[in-house]
Amino acid sequence: MSSKQSASKTPRKSAARKGAGAGTGRPAGQGAPAGQAGPEGPRPTRLTVAAALSGLEGVALVASGIYLLVMGLLGKPDSPQQAETGGLTVLALAVLPLVAARGLWLRRRWSRGPAMVTQIMALPVAWTLANAGGALMITAGVTLALVAMGALALVVNPTATEALGITPRDV
Repeated sequence: MSSKQSASKTPRKSAARKGAGAGTGRPAGQGAPAGQAGPEGPRPTRLTVAAALSGLEGVALVASGIYLLVMGLLGKPDSPQQAETGGLTVLALAVLPLVAARGLWLRRRWSRGPAMVTQIMALPVAWTLANAGGALMITAGVTLALVAMGALALVVNPTATEALGITPRDV
């Protein structure tokens, strides 16, 4: 192919990239694949808050898991093995909200599912904490329930859904 022919094809390629495929190299009319970011533009505040709440839950789980591990190793629990196993389990469970928070922050379509699952799983935990007795546990349970319901409402909000690139026919 001559240099004249290749030069004439370059503008067509860049023009095709400026379409709905926006830098993905895909023809106009085809959106980004499921693993890539949602639509361009600023991240909606609702999505940012949902990512922050999910991340906060993940950090709280990491702190709880580390506490259980340390108390299992250094403290005098009834069953050190049970405390250590519980700590490792809580640390493993912390991965889901942290991954969901990162996905929401980066506007990944797939992050909505893990974020919703995390919030739904938090509701029975909040109920158990609130019924455990004691002012601290009741406060923790009510706080967790409010955070979970708020984050769930933010994730299913149409603004957040559109920002993640999820259309009504995808739902």
